[in-house]
Amino acid sequence: MRYDQNDRESNNVEDRRGEGGGRGPLGGGGMGGFPMGGRRGGMSITTLLIVGAIMLLFGINPLELLGGGGGFPSGGQVEMPRMPRGGQDVPPSRSGQPPFELPRGGANRASADQEEVKRFVARVLADTEDVWGRIFQTFGKTYEEPKLVLFSGALQTACGTGQSAMGPFYCPLDRKIYIDLAFFGELQKRFNSPGDFAQAYVVSHEVGHHVQTLLGIADAVERKKRSLPEREANQWQVKMELQADCLAGVWASLNDRLHKRLQPGDVEEGLNAAKQIGDDMIQRQQTGRVVRDSFTHGSSEQRTRWFRRGLDSGQMQQCDTFSASQL
Repeated sequence: MRYDQNDRESNNVEDRRGEGGGRGPLGGGGMGGFPMGGRRGGMSITTLLIVGAIMLLFGINPLELLGGGGGFPSGGQVEMPRMPRGGQDVPPSRSGQPPFELPRGGANRASADQEEVKRFVARVLADTEDVWGRIFQTFGKTYEEPKLVLFSGALQTACGTGQSAMGPFYCPLDRKIYIDLAFFGELQKRFNSPGDFAQAYVVSHEVGHHVQTLLGIADAVERKKRSLPEREANQWQVKMELQADCLAGVWASLNDRLHKRLQPGDVEEGLNAAKQIGDDMIQRQQTGRVVRDSFTHGSSEQRTRWFRRGLDSGQMQQCDTFSASQL
C-alpha cells in the first residue's frame, strides 16, 4: 500500500499494551461478533437492513444510501487487479518483508518494528475515517469514529476480557476495535498471509462491524440470533461476518479512488488473507476435519467471494448478505 511520512495517522488509536486483563469470559470470537444488547424482535432482518435501520438513521430513501450513486466522488469504476485463477500463487510483499514481520535482532529492533506497525495501522484507520466519514456526511450525518485499542495478552473491555488468542475483535458496547499487534505475525506465519494489505483487510473488517453497529444491523442480528437454536444462530452470524468482509472490500475500493493506495499484489494479499482465515481452513488446521454447522465466519470461498464483491463494486448495496440467495 502506498503510504509515506506525510500521510495522516488517526488520533483514535489507544496504546494500552502492557496493561493487565480483567476477569470474565468474552461473549464472542476474534475477527467476529460480540453479544449485543437489545430486545428480541420478530421483524425480518431484510426489512431492518434495507428499510428500518438505515432509514431511521439517515432519514432518507435507503436505496440512495445503498446504491452508491452520488454518495462518493465521481470518477468511474475503479479497475482492480484480478486474482489469478485458482487463487493459489500469491506474490510476496513488494518490500520482501511485510511491515508486521518482527525480525530477529533483539528487543530494541522488535520494539522499533512494532512502532512501525502501529503507524501503519493508524494510517489505515485514518483512511477508514475518510471514506466512511464522507459517506455519512453526504447524507447530512456525522460518522462516529471508532477507537482502535492496541493491547498485549489480555485486556478488560466493555464486552468482557479480551485475549490475544481470540485475534482482533470489535466490541459494540464501547464501540472500540481491539488488536494485539502480535496477531499480524500469526497472520503471516500460521495463516500464510503476508503483506501490508492483509493487515489493512483485518482492520477494515473490524471497522465494517462498527458500521453495522451504527446502522442498527448488529443489534438486529443479535436479537434474531437469541430466538434461534445454535445451528441457525451460527448461520446468521456467518451472514454478519460476510457482510463485514464485503464492507471491507467496499472501503478498499473507495479508498483507492480517494487516495490511490493500492499497489500491484495488494488485492491478492487481501484475498489470500480472507481465504486463509475461513472457518474451514482454521478447522482443518486445528482438528483435521470440517464441521459446517459450527461455522461462525464463513468458509474460505465465501469470505473471499464477498470481500471481492465489495472490492469490485465499491457499493454497499452489494453487501446484503441477509437476503442473498447464496452465501
